Amino acid sequence: MGEWCPYRKALSRRFIRVQSEMEQLSPRQRELVGAWLPGAEVVRNHSWGLVGTTVLELVYADQRYIAKAADENDHHLARELRAHRSWLEPWYERGRAPRLVHADDDAKLIVTRYLPGELAEGRDDEWRAETYRQAGELLAQLHGQLAAQDDTFEAREQAKALAWLDKRHRISPETESRLRAEVGSWPTPPVVLVPTHGDWQPRNWLVHEGVVSAIDFGRADLRPAMTDFARLAAQQFRADPELESAFLQGYGSDPRTREAWRRNRIREAIGTAVWARLVGDVAFEEQGHRMISEALDLAV
Repeated sequence: MGEWCPYRKALSRRFIRVQSEMEQLSPRQRELVGAWLPGAEVVRNHSWGLVGTTVLELVYADQRYIAKAADENDHHLARELRAHRSWLEPWYERGRAPRLVHADDDAKLIVTRYLPGELAEGRDDEWRAETYRQAGELLAQLHGQLAAQDDTFEAREQAKALAWLDKRHRISPETESRLRAEVGSWPTPPVVLVPTHGDWQPRNWLVHEGVVSAIDFGRADLRPAMTDFARLAAQQFRADPELESAFLQGYGSDPRTREAWRRNRIREAIGTAVWARLVGDVAFEEQGHRMISEALDLAV
């Protein structure tokens, strides 16, 4: 019997780990996963740990799934569900987004098919022009599904930027004063809104056998097309302009106009610096401060 002890201990440790990860879900969420995928096994935890969202990779009936569960404070899962139900069919058809298979709006829980691949971020694919050409082409397909004029978007975004500055942050008083003055002076013209991803960058791109796909739609919403360029402009495009050229080649045009782009970059910079401060992400907060400096230096 003794020779089996190490194996039995290993099984016990794995059972405890799986149980612990499932216990990150609420009782209702666990109940639903059990009903949808009875006996499913957790094989990997993809959660970030910074926000109250749990992302588990599961195996059920020899198929892989992703369960994404949000806590009571979450405001993103509804956006993710809207994206799956309204805008992702063109990507589903090409195998470029994980297909939704189960969802419960009230429980803040979704289950999608597992999409094979590795995140582009942190790998060679993050710096390959072909990755960006494909990402641009994918984004153009998402944006091209509908367009609607909105007369209040700019005013709403202006108010949000000022509200961010009312929260705890480490922006210097001088810079905050300059930001408040500029944001408060902005015009609020009508804009055209399209379906946007909201966090379009390599940490949300999967690459499998050279093909780029998209994940994580918790920030998806109707916005101006240029807003999906913001994260890349602050990071990878800044480091390598050839990636921007490849992206624009795939996208087919450049939706950014000078004044609107400046307003968007300043809003993004404020949101980044303040949000990162609130969640304790020091590196991202530093990026936000750099974004503020660079956005304020843009020519009007």
